[in-house]
Amino acid sequence: MDYKEFSSCKACNEIFESMEHEKDLTAFHRAADLKPCPFGSQGLCCKNCSMGPCRLSTKETGTKRGVCGATAGTIAARNFVRMIAAGAAAHSDHGRDIIKTFSMVANGEAEGSGYKIKDVTKLIAVAQDFGIETEGKASSEIAKELAPKLWAEFGNQEGELQFIKRAPEKRQALWREQGVSPRGIDREVVEIMHRTHMGVDQDAENLLRHGTRAALADGWGGSMLATEVQDILLGTPVPVRGKANLGVLKEDQVNIIVHGHDPLLSEMLVVAAQDPEMIAKAKAKGAAGINLAGICCTANEILLRHGIPVAGNFLQQELAILTGVVDAMVVDVQCIMQSLGDLVQCYHTKLITTSEKAKMAGATHMQFEEHDALKISKNIIDQGIENFGNRNPGKICVPKAEMDLVAGFSHESINYCLGGTFRGSYRPLNDNIMNGRILGVAGVVGCNNPRVKHDDVNNILVKELIKNNVLVLQTGCCAIASAKEGLMIPEAAALAGPGLAEVCETVGLPPVLHCGSCVDNSRLLMAATAMVKEGGLGDDISDLPLAGCAPEWMSEKAISIGQYFVASGVFTVFGVTFPIMGSEEVKDLLFNKFEKITKGKWAFEPDPIKMAHLMIDHIKAKRAALGIDKKQDRVLYDMDMRRSLEV
Repeated sequence: MDYKEFSSCKACNEIFESMEHEKDLTAFHRAADLKPCPFGSQGLCCKNCSMGPCRLSTKETGTKRGVCGATAGTIAARNFVRMIAAGAAAHSDHGRDIIKTFSMVANGEAEGSGYKIKDVTKLIAVAQDFGIETEGKASSEIAKELAPKLWAEFGNQEGELQFIKRAPEKRQALWREQGVSPRGIDREVVEIMHRTHMGVDQDAENLLRHGTRAALADGWGGSMLATEVQDILLGTPVPVRGKANLGVLKEDQVNIIVHGHDPLLSEMLVVAAQDPEMIAKAKAKGAAGINLAGICCTANEILLRHGIPVAGNFLQQELAILTGVVDAMVVDVQCIMQSLGDLVQCYHTKLITTSEKAKMAGATHMQFEEHDALKISKNIIDQGIENFGNRNPGKICVPKAEMDLVAGFSHESINYCLGGTFRGSYRPLNDNIMNGRILGVAGVVGCNNPRVKHDDVNNILVKELIKNNVLVLQTGCCAIASAKEGLMIPEAAALAGPGLAEVCETVGLPPVLHCGSCVDNSRLLMAATAMVKEGGLGDDISDLPLAGCAPEWMSEKAISIGQYFVASGVFTVFGVTFPIMGSEEVKDLLFNKFEKITKGKWAFEPDPIKMAHLMIDHIKAKRAALGIDKKQDRVLYDMDMRRSLEV
């Protein structure tokens, strides 16, 4: 077993080299030993009732069916939309927790918690989206009026979600015409669970249509609510410098890792870790200070708002503990490996769970409560400080690899970077797409998956895209992969094609923009909408020279994200595997027929170069449809020509 085939990350390989005699400590090793189920990976295993599980083989032809008579198409579609339901529920429940805290602040119940409204401009903008009159009102009054309207988005039974109106008008009309405009977030998720119960919806296309409705309830509902309210409470990200990879861990400091997805906890841990009293406690224990770092999407949240270093992405959570210097790993929800509970038994690290929704054996549970957030955060920091002296010097291996990055490219900050305070606009981006310096835009998002070489698929893909003058926007663990590779600093423009490089050097941006955590894919929807509204590139998202992909996905959230991008009109490619490949009917629906329904479609391609060129070919086709595929000759106007211009 060659550990160099596990990951392209230098820091990871340093850890693997030091632990070569231990073969079963990480997800990489377990993936190598555990082969995927050939039925489940094709979407052809149904266990929705006790007559099964029914497994349909792709090698068999004819009328092979499950016990109830379900076809391969029905089974694959049911499984696919159940993944959408789980992903949408995860993102939307995240949003629910954020709104709970916002309501606490709005109602004056946040004294001592550390939370307050930090972005009044965004508060006003969101309130206006919900039809609230804001003129002459204090921010507290606006927040109190907005809170119940945000809550209502989860339980609405009829009508449609408010943020649907943010989409281009042509896109809204299409959703209404197709009957997929979401009503309430929870309603669409629950309806999937009903439809996929034994003996209910047995039509693959009908199932996928409702999956579309639930996915839109995530992208233009739960996820967008989470992002917007987080910005209101915690501040809207602006460009900030940071560092990434396991080399950010410090042997002489108390190292505390935050891992998961809920920024409410991590935000207060940032405050607590910088408290002079806590730093004095750490120094009294012999440490030089307190070093807070992140893993996964929590890392992205505190990176974007505070420049806190990123220790790594999803597949590095175990490796962080294997460095021997993590004194506490604090986890909340989503993407937490159960193996951590066993791993910390072999190391000194204290594993702390904080959510009643996510407990595990081997961890200490310290329940996080928003109303007492700062006090609880200090208690958690105390745990790490007390554990500093328990390190085993013989097990310390801190990789040297770390990389500079620039992050914090929210929709608003991109707008500012392109035009400044008074002339903020997407016009420079649209103009440079129309003049051909930038071929188009790609959203590269998603997770890591040990079924492929860690970070490698992402990095090969992204480099190929920027080499072909495609501007890349990223979120989630893929963003961390690119950051570690040095693709998120302005100097990375040297790897881009000449047109994209010229634009990046002029504006001072990297060719790959870090836009946030996985819940922040809604920022990419808003960026695409802003491009449409700016003009010159069509009147719908589906007209844009734009494509999306998730090269190393593993989470059900990624399926929901992919479906809401497809439903928004975006060509979307997934790598690694795709969970419907056993059904020709569902493949045809998602890869072909859905383009007639939503003007977006799926594709599957595990090879990163081929994936990049699928996206590039799509972008070129959109340019041709817009009539901007031909190089525009530059014309020098004399004074007479200028006078004749119509304004």
